[in-house]
Amino acid sequence: MPHISPAATLLLALIALPVGAASAAQARSTQDEMMKLEPSERVEQVCNTRAMGEVQRAGKGMHPDELVAYAYRDPVVKGWKIKAPGAAVRSGGTWYHIAYECETAHDGLDVTSFRYTLGAAIPTSEWGAHYLVGQ
Repeated sequence: MPHISPAATLLLALIALPVGAASAAQARSTQDEMMKLEPSERVEQVCNTRAMGEVQRAGKGMHPDELVAYAYRDPVVKGWKIKAPGAAVRSGGTWYHIAYECETAHDGLDVTSFRYTLGAAIPTSEWGAHYLVGQ
């Protein structure tokens, strides 16, 4: 499984732009790229991107640049919902536990509900066994 797809990376970049900075053409291009993914992968990528955005917006000096939804437990995707209880997010070269639940609409493109819990830093000794790579 990929960590964050190129389409999701573009989506994250667009989310980080100030309101109004992303053109309609860029938004359509991102949506077109996301629609090429299988529905379950699309939901995971959109929700991974949302998780990274929420962690960054929460402050605390976090600037996530990678998320692995399946690091400690496989995520469960049912329809347009995903539960990722064993995910990990990287910020500043350190991985942290994160669990999230996310629901989407409009073919998995729009997040309609989202909850997460950010956990403790993950020891580097565990990174290799859980698909976590350094920067």
